[in-house]
Amino acid sequence: MSTTQQSYIAVEESKTAAKPVSLARLGDYLELIKPRISTMALISVALGYTLASAHSWSLLPLIHALLGIGLVAVGCNSLNQMLEMKSDALMPRTANRPLPAGKISLPEVLVFGIGAALTGIFYLATMVNLLTAFLAMMTLVLYVLVYTPLKRVTSLCTTIGAIPGAMPPILGWTAAGGNLNTSSFAIFAIMFFWQFPHFLAIAWLYRHQYHQAGLKMLPAADPAPRMIGWMCVIYAVALIPVSLLPQYVSLTGTFYSVVALVLGIGYLVFSIRFLRNETRQTARQLIWFSLIYLPLLLLTLTWDRLQLFN
Repeated sequence: MSTTQQSYIAVEESKTAAKPVSLARLGDYLELIKPRISTMALISVALGYTLASAHSWSLLPLIHALLGIGLVAVGCNSLNQMLEMKSDALMPRTANRPLPAGKISLPEVLVFGIGAALTGIFYLATMVNLLTAFLAMMTLVLYVLVYTPLKRVTSLCTTIGAIPGAMPPILGWTAAGGNLNTSSFAIFAIMFFWQFPHFLAIAWLYRHQYHQAGLKMLPAADPAPRMIGWMCVIYAVALIPVSLLPQYVSLTGTFYSVVALVLGIGYLVFSIRFLRNETRQTARQLIWFSLIYLPLLLLTLTWDRLQLFN
C-alpha cells in the first residue's frame, strides 16, 4: 500500500472517530442546559406572551423573546450546574452530569454560561424591551447567586428559588408589552404556590441524597413524620384561592375558574394522600399530578383569555 493511500485511510478513520466524539460533546452540552426544564420554561413564556397580547398577537416579537429568554435560561442552568458540581458528584441521581463526570471542564462551562446569559440579556434589551431584559437579569441573579448557594445554608432556599421559578410567564407577559399589574401578579402567584408541593415531594424523595451532599432542601435531614406532608397540604390549600385570582382581576372568564377549582382539588387530594402515607409511591404520584396540573391550568387560562376577544 502506498504512502498516499495510507494517509488517505488515516484521515478517513480520524473523521469517523471524531464524529461520535462531537455528537457526545453536543449531548453533554445539551444535558448541561437541562432541556426539559428549559423547554417547559419557554412554553410558559409563550403562554404568558399570549395572555398579554391576546388582542394583538404577533409571532416575530415572540420569537425574539424566546431566543433571548432561552439564552438566559441556558446561562442559568449551566452556571447552576457549575456551582453545584461538588454536591452533584455526591448524589447518584446527578453524579453522571457532564461536570462531575468530567465530560466538560469548569472553565468551558463558566465561559459558556456567562456568554449565553449576557448575550440573552443584551438581545432582550435591544430586540424586545428593557423591562424584560431587567427581569431576566434579576431571575438569573436570584437563581444562580442567591438560590443555589442558599441550598447549602437553609431550607428557605426553596422559597427563594420559587421566585425565579415563577418568572417565565411574567417574562412572556412583559415581552408582549404588558405591565407589572394585578393580572401579572395573579399569574406569578399561581406559579409561585404551585412549586411547593411539587418540589417538597421531590426533596422528600431524595432527602437522603441531599443530606449526603450537604444540601438543606428540607427543614431537617430526617423530617418528623408527616411534616413535609402537612407543608404540601397547606400550600395546596393556599393555591386554590390563588388560582381563582385571574377571573377576579378580569383576566379570564368562568370556565377557567371551574377548571382551576377542579385541578386545585385534585392537587389537594394528592397532597393529602402523601400526608396520610408518606411513601415513595405517594410522593411520585404527587409529583406526577403536579406536572399535569400546571400545563392544563396555563393552557385553560390562555384559551379562556382568548375567548374574551372572540
